[in-house]
Amino acid sequence: MRLACCVLLLAACVLPALAGARPAPSPAADDAPAPVALVIHGGAGVITREQLSEADEAAVRADLDRALDAGHGVLVAGGTALEAVVAAVRVLEDSPWFNAGKGAVFTAEGGHELDAAVMEGHTGRAGAVAGLRTVRNPVLLARAVMEHSPHVMLAGEGAERFADTRPELERVPNDWFDTPRRREQLEAARERAQRQAAGQAVATPAEARFGTVGAVALDRHGHIAAATSTGGMTYKRWGRVGDAPVIGAGTYASTGCGISTTGWGEFYLRSVAAHAICARVELRGDPIGAAAEDVINGLIPAMGGDGGAIGLDARGTIVMPFNTAGMYRGWVATDGRRGTAVFR
Repeated sequence: MRLACCVLLLAACVLPALAGARPAPSPAADDAPAPVALVIHGGAGVITREQLSEADEAAVRADLDRALDAGHGVLVAGGTALEAVVAAVRVLEDSPWFNAGKGAVFTAEGGHELDAAVMEGHTGRAGAVAGLRTVRNPVLLARAVMEHSPHVMLAGEGAERFADTRPELERVPNDWFDTPRRREQLEAARERAQRQAAGQAVATPAEARFGTVGAVALDRHGHIAAATSTGGMTYKRWGRVGDAPVIGAGTYASTGCGISTTGWGEFYLRSVAAHAICARVELRGDPIGAAAEDVINGLIPAMGGDGGAIGLDARGTIVMPFNTAGMYRGWVATDGRRGTAVFR
């Protein structure tokens, strides 16, 4: 009897406690890190397997991977989209394989004039520079214009004077940007110019019009940023500036879309290509893939231009349309999938 009473008493004390017990809560889905994404390009143009050896392609892909490492490393560490695109583009500017920074094409006078832009989507802040001659990484000066001046775009001598106020920026002589491959392209362009002056009909090869680097990123806060940098067109004259540093033409970011373009800049300027893609996404509700296709492979070719673009939307959907033989590109998707590509 006494044993039965003890058992009943134990049950009376323990069972309610067990009934109220709950399994240890598992981490809430909301506590998981938000997805991040990054897409980069090293320019579109006449890039064929005949022109690019296996060794050169491996070198190009290695530098694309280094840029992905730099930008994606910022994102997974909790950094901002702006920091990520600047980090990625800075790597590409220091590579001799791309028409930006170290690998910039020559002007008709035999020098280099560099352009760049950055834009932060959620704030609408932007910075751009054009016609630089001594700033090793134009993307860093573009960011400095955005963060440390009341302006959006600075050009030429004025941009260089502003760079003088930023001691953290590395300065180099203009010939630091020289590469043998770009020198050969300049000599070929000078020969074409002489033949044209003699009355011969000479077409400008497409490769002279192309070459840009860029990056677009989505960070853990859901913010988007875009950056673009270029050396412009081979044999350019009169201080020509293309689309890359022009906000809305070659570079654009908003809360729902980010774009960096590459191609025949005059047509990207006329179509305000980067903004045209994002406007289709945000105002018309188009999927970013359809919007980018409409502009890059519809509007611009109809005008007579060509090229490509990279971009992503607020969900991290990545797009990389182009209509040339190739486009140097790399990406890390929201699910961690990663890759680089050159040809179609």
